[in-house]
Amino acid sequence: MNQIVTQQQLLTPQPIEEPAVAPLPDATPVTVAYGDGIGPEIMRASLDVLFAAGANIAIEPVEIGEAVYKAGNSAGISSKSWQSLRRTGVFYKAPITTPQGGGYKSLNVTVRKTLGLFANVRPCVAYAPVVSTRHPGMDVVIIRENEEDLYGGIEHRQTAEVYQCLKLITRPGTEKIVRHAFEFARSNGRGKVTCLTKDNIMKLTDGLFHKVFDEVAADYPEIVAEHMIVDIGTARLADTPNDFDVIVTPNLYGDIVSDVAAQITGSVGLAPSANIGPRHAMFEAIHGSAPDIAGQGIANPSGLLLAGVMMLVHLGQTEVAERIHNAWLRTIEEGIHTADIFKPGISAKKVGTQAFAEAVIARLGEKPARLATIDYSAAERMVPAPEASPAEPVTKALVGIDVFVDSTRPVEELAGRLQAAANGAFELQMITNRGVKVWPNGVPETFCTDHWRCRYMAKPDKQFNRAMIVELLGKLSAEGTEFIKTEHLFTFDGEPGFSLGQGQ
Repeated sequence: MNQIVTQQQLLTPQPIEEPAVAPLPDATPVTVAYGDGIGPEIMRASLDVLFAAGANIAIEPVEIGEAVYKAGNSAGISSKSWQSLRRTGVFYKAPITTPQGGGYKSLNVTVRKTLGLFANVRPCVAYAPVVSTRHPGMDVVIIRENEEDLYGGIEHRQTAEVYQCLKLITRPGTEKIVRHAFEFARSNGRGKVTCLTKDNIMKLTDGLFHKVFDEVAADYPEIVAEHMIVDIGTARLADTPNDFDVIVTPNLYGDIVSDVAAQITGSVGLAPSANIGPRHAMFEAIHGSAPDIAGQGIANPSGLLLAGVMMLVHLGQTEVAERIHNAWLRTIEEGIHTADIFKPGISAKKVGTQAFAEAVIARLGEKPARLATIDYSAAERMVPAPEASPAEPVTKALVGIDVFVDSTRPVEELAGRLQAAANGAFELQMITNRGVKVWPNGVPETFCTDHWRCRYMAKPDKQFNRAMIVELLGKLSAEGTEFIKTEHLFTFDGEPGFSLGQGQ
Protein backbone atom coordinates (compact mmCIF):
# COMPACT_ATOMS: atom_id res chain seq x y z
CA MET A 1 0.00 0.00 0.00
CA ASN A 2 1.32 3.41 -0.85
CA GLN A 3 2.28 5.64 2.05
CA ILE A 4 0.40 8.90 2.54
CA VAL A 5 1.94 11.51 4.78
CA THR A 6 -0.42 13.49 6.99
CA GLN A 7 0.16 16.22 9.55
CA GLN A 8 0.85 13.49 12.08
CA GLN A 9 3.38 11.78 9.79
CA LEU A 10 5.52 14.42 8.11
CA LEU A 11 8.20 12.09 6.84
CA THR A 12 11.11 12.28 4.47
CA PRO A 13 9.66 12.18 0.95
CA GLN A 14 9.58 8.87 -0.88
CA PRO A 15 8.52 8.18 -4.44
CA ILE A 16 5.00 6.98 -5.10
CA GLU A 17 4.90 3.29 -5.97
CA GLU A 18 1.17 2.58 -6.11
CA PRO A 19 -1.97 4.72 -6.31
CA ALA A 20 -2.62 6.31 -2.93
CA VAL A 21 -5.90 6.93 -1.15
CA ALA A 22 -6.43 9.83 1.23
CA PRO A 23 -6.67 8.68 4.87
CA LEU A 24 -9.68 10.91 5.56
CA PRO A 25 -12.78 10.93 3.36
CA ASP A 26 -12.78 14.71 2.98
CA ALA A 27 -9.01 15.31 2.80
CA THR A 28 -7.80 16.56 -0.56
CA PRO A 29 -4.89 14.57 -2.02
CA VAL A 30 -1.98 16.79 -3.08
CA THR A 31 1.17 15.65 -4.86
CA VAL A 32 4.21 17.14 -3.10
CA ALA A 33 7.81 17.36 -4.31
CA TYR A 34 10.46 18.36 -1.79
CA GLY A 35 12.84 19.33 -4.55
CA ASP A 36 16.57 20.02 -4.52
CA GLY A 37 18.90 22.47 -2.82
CA ILE A 38 16.91 24.44 -0.26
CA GLY A 39 13.72 22.70 -1.41
CA PRO A 40 13.41 20.11 1.38
CA GLU A 41 14.00 22.75 4.08
CA ILE A 42 11.43 25.24 2.85
CA MET A 43 8.87 22.55 1.98
CA ARG A 44 8.98 21.03 5.47
CA ALA A 45 8.67 24.49 7.02
CA SER A 46 5.76 25.39 4.74
CA LEU A 47 3.91 22.13 5.38
CA ASP A 48 4.35 22.64 9.12
CA VAL A 49 2.49 25.94 8.82
CA LEU A 50 -0.21 24.58 6.52
CA PHE A 51 -0.99 21.65 8.80
CA ALA A 52 -0.85 23.77 11.97
CA ALA A 53 -3.41 26.11 10.42
CA GLY A 54 -5.76 23.21 9.67
CA ALA A 55 -5.17 22.56 5.98
CA ASN A 56 -7.27 19.52 5.12
CA ILE A 57 -4.88 17.87 2.69
CA ALA A 58 -3.20 14.49 2.42
CA ILE A 59 0.12 14.68 0.67
CA GLU A 60 1.59 12.17 -1.75
CA PRO A 61 5.36 12.74 -1.84
CA VAL A 62 7.14 12.15 -5.16
CA GLU A 63 10.77 12.36 -6.15
CA ILE A 64 11.63 14.64 -9.05
CA GLY A 65 14.55 16.72 -10.16
CA GLU A 66 18.28 16.29 -9.89
CA ALA A 67 18.39 12.74 -8.51
CA VAL A 68 15.94 11.53 -11.16
CA TYR A 69 17.88 13.27 -13.94
CA LYS A 70 21.14 11.73 -12.78
CA ALA A 71 19.54 8.30 -12.54
CA GLY A 72 19.17 8.43 -16.32
CA ASN A 73 15.72 9.98 -16.76
CA SER A 74 16.28 13.01 -19.00
CA ALA A 75 12.80 14.36 -18.17
CA GLY A 76 13.52 14.53 -14.42
CA ILE A 77 10.25 12.82 -13.49
CA SER A 78 9.22 9.15 -13.45
CA SER A 79 6.03 7.57 -14.74
CA LYS A 80 4.96 6.85 -11.14
CA SER A 81 5.19 10.53 -10.30
CA TRP A 82 3.12 11.35 -13.39
CA GLN A 83 0.48 8.93 -12.13
CA SER A 84 0.25 10.84 -8.85
CA LEU A 85 0.08 14.22 -10.57
CA ARG A 86 -2.67 13.13 -12.92
CA ARG A 87 -4.61 11.51 -10.11
CA THR A 88 -4.54 14.37 -7.57
CA GLY A 89 -4.68 17.25 -10.05
CA VAL A 90 -2.77 19.45 -7.56
CA PHE A 91 1.02 19.75 -7.37
CA TYR A 92 2.82 21.57 -4.53
CA LYS A 93 6.42 21.77 -5.65
CA ALA A 94 9.65 22.99 -4.11
CA PRO A 95 12.38 24.27 -6.46
CA ILE A 96 14.54 21.74 -8.28
CA THR A 97 17.97 21.71 -9.90
CA THR A 98 18.26 20.93 -13.61
CA PRO A 99 21.78 19.60 -14.29
CA GLN A 100 23.80 21.72 -16.71
CA GLY A 101 24.56 20.27 -20.12
CA GLY A 102 23.59 16.80 -21.26
CA GLY A 103 20.42 17.96 -23.03
CA TYR A 104 18.31 17.92 -19.86
CA LYS A 105 14.93 19.62 -20.35
CA SER A 106 13.35 21.93 -17.79
CA LEU A 107 10.97 19.90 -15.62
CA ASN A 108 8.89 22.99 -14.88
CA VAL A 109 8.27 23.52 -18.58
CA THR A 110 7.57 19.81 -19.11
CA VAL A 111 4.96 19.69 -16.33
CA ARG A 112 3.27 22.91 -17.44
CA LYS A 113 3.00 21.83 -21.06
CA THR A 114 2.11 18.18 -20.42
CA LEU A 115 -0.73 19.00 -18.01
CA GLY A 116 -1.97 22.04 -19.94
CA LEU A 117 -1.08 24.56 -17.21
CA PHE A 118 -1.45 27.46 -19.63
CA ALA A 119 -1.57 30.32 -17.10
CA ASN A 120 1.23 31.33 -14.77
CA VAL A 121 -0.05 33.75 -12.10
CA ARG A 122 2.52 35.66 -10.04
CA PRO A 123 1.35 38.28 -7.53
CA CYS A 124 4.12 40.77 -6.72
CA VAL A 125 3.33 42.79 -3.60
CA ALA A 126 5.42 45.27 -1.61
CA TYR A 127 5.25 45.10 2.19
CA ALA A 128 6.52 48.55 3.13
CA PRO A 129 7.57 49.66 5.64
CA VAL A 130 8.32 46.23 7.14
CA VAL A 131 10.27 44.98 4.10
CA SER A 132 12.65 47.46 2.49
CA THR A 133 11.55 48.58 -0.99
CA ARG A 134 11.68 51.68 -3.16
CA HIS A 135 8.09 51.09 -4.22
CA PRO A 136 5.64 51.16 -1.29
CA GLY A 137 2.11 50.26 -2.31
CA MET A 138 3.17 48.09 -5.24
CA ASP A 139 0.60 45.38 -5.97
CA VAL A 140 0.98 43.94 -9.48
CA VAL A 141 -0.08 40.55 -10.81
CA ILE A 142 1.87 39.11 -13.76
CA ILE A 143 -0.12 36.64 -15.84
CA ARG A 144 2.20 34.85 -18.21
CA GLU A 145 1.39 32.48 -21.03
CA ASN A 146 2.91 29.19 -19.95
CA GLU A 147 3.06 26.73 -22.85
CA GLU A 148 4.23 28.45 -26.03
CA ASP A 149 6.69 31.03 -27.33
CA LEU A 150 10.39 30.16 -27.23
CA TYR A 151 9.70 27.78 -24.34
CA GLY A 152 8.65 25.18 -26.88
CA GLY A 153 12.35 24.36 -26.69
CA ILE A 154 12.52 23.64 -30.43
CA GLU A 155 16.16 24.34 -31.22
CA HIS A 156 18.53 23.24 -33.95
CA ARG A 157 22.13 23.75 -34.86
CA GLN A 158 21.96 24.34 -38.61
CA THR A 159 25.48 25.28 -39.67
CA ALA A 160 28.93 25.56 -38.14
CA GLU A 161 28.06 29.11 -37.09
CA VAL A 162 24.29 29.32 -36.64
CA TYR A 163 21.83 27.96 -34.09
CA GLN A 164 18.05 28.37 -34.24
CA CYS A 165 15.23 28.53 -31.70
CA LEU A 166 11.64 28.56 -32.95
CA LYS A 167 9.12 30.99 -31.46
CA LEU A 168 5.58 29.61 -31.63
CA ILE A 169 2.54 31.75 -30.80
CA THR A 170 -0.95 30.34 -31.41
CA ARG A 171 -4.31 32.06 -31.56
CA PRO A 172 -5.99 29.58 -29.14
CA GLY A 173 -3.13 29.79 -26.64
CA THR A 174 -3.11 33.58 -26.81
CA GLU A 175 -6.86 33.90 -26.45
CA LYS A 176 -6.91 31.62 -23.39
CA ILE A 177 -4.22 33.55 -21.51
CA VAL A 178 -5.57 36.99 -22.41
CA ARG A 179 -9.11 36.05 -21.43
CA HIS A 180 -7.77 34.52 -18.21
CA ALA A 181 -6.07 37.84 -17.39
CA PHE A 182 -9.29 39.82 -17.89
CA GLU A 183 -11.33 37.27 -15.91
CA PHE A 184 -8.76 37.46 -13.11
CA ALA A 185 -9.00 41.25 -13.10
CA ARG A 186 -12.81 41.14 -13.04
CA SER A 187 -12.92 38.52 -10.25
CA ASN A 188 -10.46 40.40 -8.07
CA GLY A 189 -11.70 43.94 -8.52
CA ARG A 190 -8.73 45.10 -10.58
CA GLY A 191 -9.28 47.87 -13.05
CA LYS A 192 -6.54 47.61 -15.68
CA VAL A 193 -4.83 44.97 -17.80
CA THR A 194 -1.59 45.83 -19.62
CA CYS A 195 -0.30 43.72 -22.50
CA LEU A 196 3.47 43.62 -23.14
CA THR A 197 4.82 42.43 -26.51
CA LYS A 198 7.54 43.27 -29.04
CA ASP A 199 5.25 43.47 -32.06
CA ASN A 200 7.15 46.37 -33.58
CA ILE A 201 9.81 43.77 -34.47
CA MET A 202 8.02 40.39 -34.44
CA LYS A 203 5.00 41.55 -36.39
CA LEU A 204 3.46 38.11 -36.97
CA THR A 205 3.98 36.30 -33.64
CA ASP A 206 3.83 39.17 -31.16
CA GLY A 207 1.52 40.93 -33.59
CA LEU A 208 -0.97 38.10 -33.14
CA PHE A 209 -0.72 38.38 -29.35
CA HIS A 210 -1.44 42.12 -29.50
CA LYS A 211 -4.28 41.66 -32.00
CA VAL A 212 -6.01 39.01 -29.87
CA PHE A 213 -5.54 41.18 -26.77
CA ASP A 214 -7.40 44.03 -28.46
CA GLU A 215 -10.18 41.66 -29.57
CA VAL A 216 -10.67 40.14 -26.11
CA ALA A 217 -10.46 43.51 -24.35
CA ALA A 218 -13.61 44.59 -26.17
CA ASP A 219 -15.54 42.01 -24.11
CA TYR A 220 -14.51 43.73 -20.85
CA PRO A 221 -15.43 47.41 -21.32
CA GLU A 222 -15.28 48.09 -17.57
CA ILE A 223 -11.55 47.24 -17.48
CA VAL A 224 -8.91 49.60 -18.89
CA ALA A 225 -6.83 47.84 -21.55
CA GLU A 226 -3.44 49.12 -22.67
CA HIS A 227 -0.55 47.78 -24.72
CA MET A 228 3.15 48.60 -24.36
CA ILE A 229 6.29 47.46 -26.11
CA VAL A 230 7.94 45.11 -23.61
CA ASP A 231 11.24 46.99 -23.25
CA ILE A 232 9.78 50.35 -22.24
CA GLY A 233 7.00 48.56 -20.35
CA THR A 234 9.56 46.71 -18.23
CA ALA A 235 11.49 49.93 -17.65
CA ARG A 236 8.33 51.67 -16.49
CA LEU A 237 7.43 48.71 -14.27
CA ALA A 238 10.82 48.94 -12.55
CA ASP A 239 10.48 52.71 -12.15
CA THR A 240 6.77 53.28 -11.46
CA PRO A 241 5.13 49.91 -10.70
CA ASN A 242 2.08 51.59 -9.18
CA ASP A 243 1.03 52.49 -12.74
CA PHE A 244 0.32 48.80 -13.33
CA ASP A 245 -2.35 46.44 -12.05
CA VAL A 246 -2.49 43.19 -14.07
CA ILE A 247 0.09 42.46 -16.78
CA VAL A 248 -0.42 39.77 -19.44
CA THR A 249 2.42 38.74 -21.70
CA PRO A 250 3.92 35.89 -23.73
CA ASN A 251 6.02 33.27 -22.02
CA LEU A 252 9.61 34.54 -22.19
CA TYR A 253 8.77 38.18 -21.45
CA GLY A 254 6.59 37.08 -18.55
CA ASP A 255 9.37 35.02 -17.04
CA ILE A 256 11.71 38.01 -17.08
CA VAL A 257 9.18 40.67 -16.13
CA SER A 258 7.80 38.70 -13.18
CA ASP A 259 11.27 38.32 -11.67
CA VAL A 260 11.87 42.05 -12.11
CA ALA A 261 8.54 42.78 -10.44
CA ALA A 262 9.18 40.36 -7.58
CA GLN A 263 12.65 41.72 -6.90
CA ILE A 264 11.58 45.35 -6.69
CA THR A 265 8.92 44.47 -4.10
CA GLY A 266 11.79 43.67 -1.75
CA SER A 267 12.86 40.12 -2.53
CA VAL A 268 12.27 37.38 -5.09
CA GLY A 269 12.15 35.07 -2.06
CA LEU A 270 8.71 36.43 -1.12
CA ALA A 271 6.97 35.70 -4.40
CA PRO A 272 4.64 32.74 -4.97
CA SER A 273 3.43 31.34 -8.26
CA ALA A 274 0.41 29.40 -9.48
CA ASN A 275 0.20 27.45 -12.72
CA ILE A 276 -3.41 26.89 -13.73
CA GLY A 277 -4.99 24.60 -16.31
CA PRO A 278 -8.46 23.20 -16.99
CA ARG A 279 -7.99 20.14 -14.74
CA HIS A 280 -4.65 20.53 -12.97
CA ALA A 281 -2.73 23.16 -11.04
CA MET A 282 0.83 23.54 -9.75
CA PHE A 283 1.97 25.87 -6.96
CA GLU A 284 5.57 26.89 -6.33
CA ALA A 285 7.90 29.70 -5.32
CA ILE A 286 9.34 31.60 -8.27
CA HIS A 287 12.95 31.35 -7.06
CA GLY A 288 15.39 28.53 -7.75
CA SER A 289 16.93 25.81 -5.61
CA ALA A 290 19.83 27.99 -4.33
CA PRO A 291 22.28 25.11 -3.78
CA ASP A 292 24.87 27.56 -2.40
CA ILE A 293 22.86 27.93 0.83
CA ALA A 294 21.28 24.47 0.95
CA GLY A 295 21.49 22.69 4.30
CA GLN A 296 22.25 25.87 6.25
CA GLY A 297 18.69 26.43 7.46
CA ILE A 298 18.69 30.09 6.41
CA ALA A 299 16.44 30.06 3.34
CA ASN A 300 13.25 32.09 3.32
CA PRO A 301 10.23 29.75 3.00
CA SER A 302 7.83 32.65 2.30
CA GLY A 303 7.53 32.21 -1.48
CA LEU A 304 6.64 28.53 -1.14
CA LEU A 305 4.40 29.15 1.87
CA LEU A 306 2.42 31.82 0.01
CA ALA A 307 2.20 29.44 -2.95
CA GLY A 308 0.61 27.04 -0.47
CA VAL A 309 -1.86 29.80 0.42
CA MET A 310 -2.72 30.16 -3.27
CA MET A 311 -3.17 26.38 -3.40
CA LEU A 312 -5.60 26.41 -0.47
CA VAL A 313 -7.66 29.15 -2.12
CA HIS A 314 -7.70 27.05 -5.29
CA LEU A 315 -8.95 24.09 -3.21
CA GLY A 316 -11.69 26.19 -1.61
CA GLN A 317 -10.05 26.19 1.84
CA THR A 318 -10.18 29.98 1.99
CA GLU A 319 -10.49 30.30 5.77
CA VAL A 320 -7.26 28.37 6.30
CA ALA A 321 -5.56 30.35 3.55
CA GLU A 322 -6.65 33.60 5.14
CA ARG A 323 -5.44 32.48 8.59
CA ILE A 324 -1.99 31.62 7.26
CA HIS A 325 -1.61 34.74 5.12
CA ASN A 326 -2.56 37.10 7.94
CA ALA A 327 -0.26 35.29 10.40
CA TRP A 328 2.56 35.58 7.90
CA LEU A 329 1.90 39.32 7.51
CA ARG A 330 1.86 39.70 11.30
CA THR A 331 5.20 37.87 11.51
CA ILE A 332 7.06 40.02 9.00
CA GLU A 333 5.34 43.12 10.39
CA GLU A 334 6.91 42.39 13.77
CA GLY A 335 10.33 42.35 12.11
CA ILE A 336 10.92 38.60 12.31
CA HIS A 337 12.88 38.17 9.08
CA THR A 338 15.12 35.68 7.35
CA ALA A 339 18.53 36.83 6.15
CA ASP A 340 17.44 37.79 2.63
CA ILE A 341 15.13 40.58 3.83
CA PHE A 342 16.80 41.42 7.16
CA LYS A 343 17.68 45.12 7.40
CA PRO A 344 19.10 46.77 10.53
CA GLY A 345 16.76 49.50 11.68
CA ILE A 346 13.76 47.81 10.05
CA SER A 347 14.02 44.19 11.15
CA ALA A 348 13.81 43.16 14.78
CA LYS A 349 15.15 39.59 14.69
CA LYS A 350 17.02 37.47 12.17
CA VAL A 351 15.77 33.88 12.08
CA GLY A 352 16.33 30.75 10.07
CA THR A 353 13.92 28.72 7.96
CA GLN A 354 12.29 26.63 10.66
CA ALA A 355 12.25 29.40 13.26
CA PHE A 356 10.41 31.61 10.79
CA ALA A 357 7.80 28.89 10.26
CA GLU A 358 7.40 28.51 14.01
CA ALA A 359 6.91 32.27 14.34
CA VAL A 360 4.11 32.16 11.77
CA ILE A 361 2.49 29.21 13.57
CA ALA A 362 2.63 31.11 16.85
CA ARG A 363 0.65 33.95 15.24
CA LEU A 364 -2.09 31.90 13.62
CA GLY A 365 -5.38 33.63 14.37
CA GLU A 366 -3.73 37.06 14.53
CA LYS A 367 -3.97 39.83 11.95
CA PRO A 368 -1.48 42.50 10.92
CA ALA A 369 -1.70 45.89 12.59
CA ARG A 370 -0.03 48.03 9.91
CA LEU A 371 -0.20 45.98 6.73
CA ALA A 372 -3.51 45.39 5.01
CA THR A 373 -5.49 42.43 6.34
CA ILE A 374 -6.22 39.65 3.87
CA ASP A 375 -9.83 38.62 3.26
CA TYR A 376 -10.42 35.67 0.96
CA SER A 377 -14.11 35.27 1.75
CA ALA A 378 -15.30 36.72 -1.56
CA ALA A 379 -12.22 36.27 -3.71
CA GLU A 380 -11.98 33.89 -6.62
CA ARG A 381 -8.26 34.11 -7.04
CA MET A 382 -7.84 31.09 -9.32
CA VAL A 383 -10.42 31.79 -12.01
CA PRO A 384 -11.62 28.90 -14.20
CA ALA A 385 -9.74 28.16 -17.40
CA PRO A 386 -11.48 29.78 -20.39
CA GLU A 387 -12.10 28.07 -23.69
CA ALA A 388 -10.64 29.44 -26.91
CA SER A 389 -13.01 30.41 -29.72
CA PRO A 390 -13.27 28.06 -32.72
CA ALA A 391 -10.90 28.96 -35.53
CA GLU A 392 -12.36 30.97 -38.40
CA PRO A 393 -12.03 29.30 -41.83
CA VAL A 394 -9.38 30.85 -44.07
CA THR A 395 -8.28 30.45 -47.68
CA LYS A 396 -4.68 29.28 -47.66
CA ALA A 397 -2.53 29.48 -50.79
CA LEU A 398 1.06 28.34 -51.38
CA VAL A 399 2.97 31.20 -53.04
CA GLY A 400 6.64 30.40 -52.47
CA ILE A 401 9.33 28.78 -50.39
CA ASP A 402 12.27 29.85 -48.22
CA VAL A 403 15.22 27.51 -48.66
CA PHE A 404 17.86 27.81 -45.95
CA VAL A 405 21.34 27.05 -47.22
CA ASP A 406 24.67 26.30 -45.53
CA SER A 407 27.33 27.96 -47.70
CA THR A 408 30.60 29.87 -47.44
CA ARG A 409 30.46 31.04 -51.06
CA PRO A 410 30.23 34.77 -51.85
CA VAL A 411 26.61 35.80 -52.13
CA GLU A 412 26.76 36.61 -55.86
CA GLU A 413 28.14 33.16 -56.64
CA LEU A 414 25.51 31.56 -54.41
CA ALA A 415 22.76 33.57 -56.10
CA GLY A 416 23.91 32.41 -59.54
CA ARG A 417 23.63 28.76 -58.51
CA LEU A 418 20.23 29.35 -56.92
CA GLN A 419 18.86 31.22 -59.93
CA ALA A 420 19.82 28.32 -62.18
CA ALA A 421 17.47 26.07 -60.20
CA ALA A 422 14.38 28.22 -60.87
CA ASN A 423 11.90 27.61 -63.69
CA GLY A 424 9.37 29.64 -65.66
CA ALA A 425 6.80 29.65 -62.85
CA PHE A 426 8.93 30.84 -59.94
CA GLU A 427 12.11 32.85 -59.40
CA LEU A 428 14.68 33.66 -56.76
CA GLN A 429 13.40 36.86 -55.14
CA MET A 430 15.96 37.57 -52.42
CA ILE A 431 18.67 36.17 -50.16
CA THR A 432 19.00 37.24 -46.54
CA ASN A 433 21.64 36.59 -43.91
CA ARG A 434 20.57 36.78 -40.28
CA GLY A 435 17.35 38.33 -41.57
CA VAL A 436 18.99 41.18 -43.56
CA LYS A 437 18.61 41.29 -47.36
CA VAL A 438 22.02 40.82 -48.96
CA TRP A 439 20.90 40.02 -52.54
CA PRO A 440 19.98 41.67 -54.81
CA ASN A 441 21.58 45.04 -54.17
CA GLY A 442 23.26 44.17 -50.89
CA VAL A 443 26.03 46.29 -49.40
CA PRO A 444 29.54 45.07 -48.51
CA GLU A 445 29.34 46.39 -44.93
CA THR A 446 26.76 43.74 -43.91
CA PHE A 447 28.33 41.01 -41.81
CA CYS A 448 27.36 37.54 -43.04
CA THR A 449 27.59 34.03 -41.59
CA ASP A 450 27.30 30.67 -43.35
CA HIS A 451 23.49 30.59 -43.03
CA TRP A 452 21.39 31.99 -45.90
CA ARG A 453 17.64 32.32 -46.37
CA CYS A 454 16.89 32.04 -50.09
CA ARG A 455 13.36 33.04 -51.06
CA TYR A 456 11.68 31.72 -54.19
CA MET A 457 8.32 33.23 -55.13
CA ALA A 458 5.79 32.46 -57.84
CA LYS A 459 6.00 34.81 -60.80
CA PRO A 460 3.03 37.13 -61.43
CA ASP A 461 -0.02 35.22 -62.68
CA LYS A 462 1.70 31.89 -62.05
CA GLN A 463 0.73 29.13 -59.63
CA PHE A 464 3.18 27.62 -57.15
CA ASN A 465 2.76 23.99 -56.12
CA ARG A 466 4.50 21.27 -54.15
CA ALA A 467 5.72 19.51 -57.26
CA MET A 468 7.78 22.60 -58.02
CA ILE A 469 9.33 22.41 -54.54
CA VAL A 470 10.40 18.82 -55.17
CA GLU A 471 11.84 19.86 -58.55
CA LEU A 472 13.67 22.81 -57.01
CA LEU A 473 15.22 20.83 -54.17
CA GLY A 474 16.24 18.10 -56.61
CA LYS A 475 18.12 20.63 -58.77
CA LEU A 476 19.80 22.21 -55.75
CA SER A 477 20.89 18.82 -54.48
CA ALA A 478 22.21 17.78 -57.90
CA GLU A 479 24.47 20.84 -58.20
CA GLY A 480 25.76 20.50 -54.63
CA THR A 481 23.89 23.23 -52.74
CA GLU A 482 23.50 22.15 -49.10
CA PHE A 483 19.97 23.10 -48.12
CA ILE A 484 19.28 22.50 -44.43
CA LYS A 485 15.61 23.38 -44.04
CA THR A 486 12.68 24.87 -45.91
CA GLU A 487 9.68 26.97 -44.96
CA HIS A 488 6.66 27.00 -47.25
CA LEU A 489 5.25 30.49 -47.79
CA PHE A 490 1.49 30.91 -47.68
CA THR A 491 -1.08 33.65 -47.91
CA PHE A 492 -4.19 33.50 -45.74
CA ASP A 493 -7.21 35.20 -47.25
CA GLY A 494 -4.71 36.99 -49.47
CA GLU A 495 -2.56 38.29 -46.59
CA PRO A 496 1.09 37.14 -46.47
CA GLY A 497 1.79 34.67 -43.68
CA PHE A 498 5.51 35.46 -43.72
CA SER A 499 7.73 38.43 -42.94
CA LEU A 500 9.74 40.51 -45.35
CA GLY A 501 13.49 40.54 -45.19
CA GLN A 502 15.01 43.46 -43.31
CA GLY A 503 15.74 46.05 -45.99
CA GLN A 504 13.47 44.41 -48.55
